[in-house]
Amino acid sequence: MDTRPQLSTETLINELQSFGARFVDPKAGHESRRGGAGPSDHKALTIDGMTVMVPVHTAPAFESPYLVEKPDEAGNSRISRDGRVIGEVSFPLRPRFYERSTEDGIPYSQIAVLHGRDVLATTVLQTCIRYQSRTKTCQFCAIGQSLAAGRTIAHKTPAQLAEVAKAAVELDGVKHMVMTTGTPKGDDRGAAVLAESARAIKAAVDIPIQAQCEPPEDDIWFSRMKEAGVDALGMHLEVVTAAIRARIMPGKAQVGIEKYMASFKAAVTVFGRGQVSTYILAGLGDTREAILDICEKLVAIGVYPFVVPFVPISGTPLESHPAPKPEFMHSILGPLSKLLVESGLKAVDIKAGCGKCGACSALSTYERMLTK
Repeated sequence: MDTRPQLSTETLINELQSFGARFVDPKAGHESRRGGAGPSDHKALTIDGMTVMVPVHTAPAFESPYLVEKPDEAGNSRISRDGRVIGEVSFPLRPRFYERSTEDGIPYSQIAVLHGRDVLATTVLQTCIRYQSRTKTCQFCAIGQSLAAGRTIAHKTPAQLAEVAKAAVELDGVKHMVMTTGTPKGDDRGAAVLAESARAIKAAVDIPIQAQCEPPEDDIWFSRMKEAGVDALGMHLEVVTAAIRARIMPGKAQVGIEKYMASFKAAVTVFGRGQVSTYILAGLGDTREAILDICEKLVAIGVYPFVVPFVPISGTPLESHPAPKPEFMHSILGPLSKLLVESGLKAVDIKAGCGKCGACSALSTYERMLTK
């Protein structure tokens, strides 16, 4: 039986990330995530060798045309669309490091979690000066939800992060690590705590690390993070049109796009072309033209623009905002992937981080199809 998807892989991923999926067995694979920073309300699926994050707890997912059957003992399952089987998927299994706890009784999974198939991810500070005020908070952010629910802790210490990273590499073969943070008070905007954490992790285990924060006021922090062991850097625009930024992320928008672009240039001189990236959430109002225009400018600097579909997260002000249509994502990711490949900025060459993982967007799949 030919079990390859009857849709192209990139089309299937686009549709799954827009529509979400229903599951016969919601407990299949390892735990889905609710709330928190980064991808949330998702479950990891592997399709045609690509592990992707598929929305499962969002409003569109409850009515999705996609249904994933209960997996067999090996974690393999079939996926159907409107009752027609279109291929096979598999579930990354629950990581073994989730079974462990620190000496003071904190489960490792409250310190760092598995993203995709082989990425360890953590939010070092689960609090943010933007999130604490309704007039400043990013309307798509759920960083405080997992903390309020007791699924994580407010501040992961360098020692805790080093302990968990070492176990994740040794027990589960984790290949790289993402460290993000809520923005604290201070002009470093989180760079200091990320550098401190990276130094401890690298002393314990050899794992590539991406750090993610807002642009620090002083560019010296890029060298400090690099010297501490950070291999790649993410500074996330999320929205690229000034008026939409001011409405959706009023606090973060106070750090203007001009500052981001200047910081990108400074960071590329430290980390190298392709090792600095930015997250862009498609579907929040930016036009296709606006996204592709800034992507061209970013690529010219040497920054990898990781464009992902917006996913509405329950409990946030934008929980009822629609996800972008698959056709809209295709209209961006098609030309963007061509630009990236022609410019020599490819996901596979990033040392660590969201762009390398690629699970929250079909972008790296488009790149792979161009380079086959």
